[in-house]
Amino acid sequence: MSILKIQIVLLQFFMIVLSATCIESANSSNMQISKLGTIATGSFGTGAAEISAYDPVSERIFVSNAESNTIDIISIHDPANPQKIITVDCSRFGGGINSVAFKNGLVAAAIEAEVKQMPGSVVFFDISGNFLKQFTAGALPDMVTFTRDGKKVLLANEGEPDATYTNDPEGSVTIVDISKGLENAIVNHVYFRQFNCRKEWLIKRNVRIFGPKATVAQDLEPEFITVGPYGNFAYVTLQENNAIAEIDINHAYCLRIIPMGLKDHSLPGNGIDASDKDGCVSIRNWPVYGMYQPDAIASYTYMGLRFLVTANEGDSRDYEGYSEEARIKDLELDPNVFPNFEELIQKANLGRLKTTTALAQINTSGQYIELFSFGGRSFSIIHPSGNLIYDSRDDFEKITAGKYPDFFNSDNESNLSFDSRSDDKGPEPEALVLGHMRGRTYAFIGLERIGGIMVYDITNPFEVDFITYFNPRNFNADEHSSDTGDLGVEGLVFVEAKDSPVKKPLLIASNEISGTVTIFQISMQ
Repeated sequence: MSILKIQIVLLQFFMIVLSATCIESANSSNMQISKLGTIATGSFGTGAAEISAYDPVSERIFVSNAESNTIDIISIHDPANPQKIITVDCSRFGGGINSVAFKNGLVAAAIEAEVKQMPGSVVFFDISGNFLKQFTAGALPDMVTFTRDGKKVLLANEGEPDATYTNDPEGSVTIVDISKGLENAIVNHVYFRQFNCRKEWLIKRNVRIFGPKATVAQDLEPEFITVGPYGNFAYVTLQENNAIAEIDINHAYCLRIIPMGLKDHSLPGNGIDASDKDGCVSIRNWPVYGMYQPDAIASYTYMGLRFLVTANEGDSRDYEGYSEEARIKDLELDPNVFPNFEELIQKANLGRLKTTTALAQINTSGQYIELFSFGGRSFSIIHPSGNLIYDSRDDFEKITAGKYPDFFNSDNESNLSFDSRSDDKGPEPEALVLGHMRGRTYAFIGLERIGGIMVYDITNPFEVDFITYFNPRNFNADEHSSDTGDLGVEGLVFVEAKDSPVKKPLLIASNEISGTVTIFQISMQ
């Protein structure tokens, strides 16, 4: 056992003992979550409400609307009756808005270029949508956030290839220093070129570098950013690569790539429903490894130490010019490793499960000796060293199956889609935000497919408690009607009681399929 792992084990023991005497236990009955109001910002399935940001002074929500390439500004002075008051046209700044953030009177928008392999932009507005300044970002800026002090703005530039995989720009992180004002802003770009010579080293550590003819810098695709609790470092999910990048913000430099590792679905508690053709809920253990592949990421401290929280959605590369996707039934399995392979590849078992052919382990005969699925179907807490502290394992599928057995692993566009996502990434945890209430830290995790939000008390990362799961979706309504509720939660915002119009904590959910923004009130009894 390495010295680092020994330190983690000792730390875990110390924290559990101390927390037992210092922190009261969580009780799910203490939290009540109720819907206050909702507003539709566009049409069904068009990305009309993707990411939201909130200004506590003006009591306004800023929503990125990909359908119309606008920012919708919504007043929630009365959260039960939200009103769209301003629409900001972003078409003159680029081909599409992907994300929005707010801090200290400034709205920052991440906008991709007309050709998304070209450099995009970060554009600043005031709270009334008046244009202030535009700066060049990397290719396909997909997420934007402020540092906690508001002095810097960071963008995750995904750098996706084109459909034919002939133009694959480098992924990057843009850092805009606005500490001396927008007029004197300094723009830096963090690239990953120093890792190009370490490609094989990264691959051996389960960082997925596999794009056709891609360098490491081209292959890494920044997805989401959290600024660390002390403001000096940022942690960036590299979703397709199953890794996280640690960025030194002040020096605009990537310090290291942290592998997320693999999840063994053959172990008790790590089961998955692997088939969309078995006609039932069947959460079982299988000889498959899951790639965590996180989307959203957040950070917090416990007893002075940093921890990262990830929503393990999963993603694959599936382009006209290159695809890594295959179903297990289409692979030739090594009979020495999988002696029951004929049974495994049946469509009611593992046959339908989507797997990757990239970096796959095969024997000298070309037969597969390991199988990998996309996404962890969970959320995780990790130490910045890369050590996994906690994973929710198969909670999400078990909880949703128990509450909605007739709609288990549905997709987010049809109420008649029972079990249809089991062969892919299951419930697909995507959105994530942390909230602090009464001295405790809660994780709110949005499920993109079946919908709804999971809530966990993560105050002590070594003693995590499930609190509740709620889903505002109406499975008995017409999906295209306003009665259907929220579909496809994409972004979550937590509002502390002191910043809330009703002086109670709020949770704001933006939903890309239903095109709705919904405000929930959180009460602690």
